[in-house]
Amino acid sequence: MKSHIIFLLLALSPVYGSDPLLYPYGPELGDKSTPVKDDGASDEIPISTPFTFFDKTYKSAFVNNNGVVSFEDSVSTYTPDPFPLADGRAFVTPYWGDVNNEIAGKVYYRESKDPQLLQRVTQDINQYFPNIQFTATWIFIATWHKVAYFGSTSNKLNTFQTVLTTDGRRAFIILNYDNIQWTTGKASGGNAETGLGGIPAQAGFNSGDQTHYFNIPGSRTPEILNIKSTSNVNRPGRWAFQVDKFKAPGGCTYKVNFVTFGTVFWKDAACTEKCRCMESGDFVCEENHCAAAENCQPSSWHFICQIPENTCL
Repeated sequence: MKSHIIFLLLALSPVYGSDPLLYPYGPELGDKSTPVKDDGASDEIPISTPFTFFDKTYKSAFVNNNGVVSFEDSVSTYTPDPFPLADGRAFVTPYWGDVNNEIAGKVYYRESKDPQLLQRVTQDINQYFPNIQFTATWIFIATWHKVAYFGSTSNKLNTFQTVLTTDGRRAFIILNYDNIQWTTGKASGGNAETGLGGIPAQAGFNSGDQTHYFNIPGSRTPEILNIKSTSNVNRPGRWAFQVDKFKAPGGCTYKVNFVTFGTVFWKDAACTEKCRCMESGDFVCEENHCAAAENCQPSSWHFICQIPENTCL
């Protein structure tokens, strides 16, 4: 009988974060959880080491159920607004969508100075930013564990994570995506059975100054469902950024849009100026028109030269 009781206790206390992509999390590690409340959030969380985000230093944070870590106030907005935001809010959005943890899931968070965690995040940051000598002194982990969407009539759940770290001067954020099955809550125009449609989730950063902001490709489009297969650090499901002064490894950022090294695009609707993302992280642009057999076509936020279909060359 005793062995059965032990088994039951172990079953009720899983070790979350066994997936090597995710940093360990869960109540058994000392995590706290946000209220079980639609559009809810944690109380203001004092942090023991100040964190610099886009040149501004913060001493507290909020973990919001709707997929946001904010720095000056909680965020109850459930439909993601396009960046930049006019109200000056500063936050990171690993997956800003209409979570309802009253249906399913937990939202966990903790700060730590555990040596093993600090060693792990130090190794990760130095791998992704090889020109920076970084030794983490503090880490903050927020994890949305198997959370449902508002109005859900399905069993679709999302698990994702935000990791903040600093050495007291430079600051970095890692976004991890373990399992993404839905993009949109019912109140944002999504389908109750599929969790798709409407205005999909957004991932990225808003500095609060209406000038500095960033969107992970696919944000607020159906493509965000595939974020687990994308990366800027050659590890599917992971994005990493320096955020004291913003830098995204693995590519270039053009007007908040991230492109990988070597990507070529045209800036204007006439395709007169061609740009390429260089290994330095900068763009080189020059006057260059489409070839005679090509047409200038819109492609998301930029333009490309493309040979029309059914064209014989």
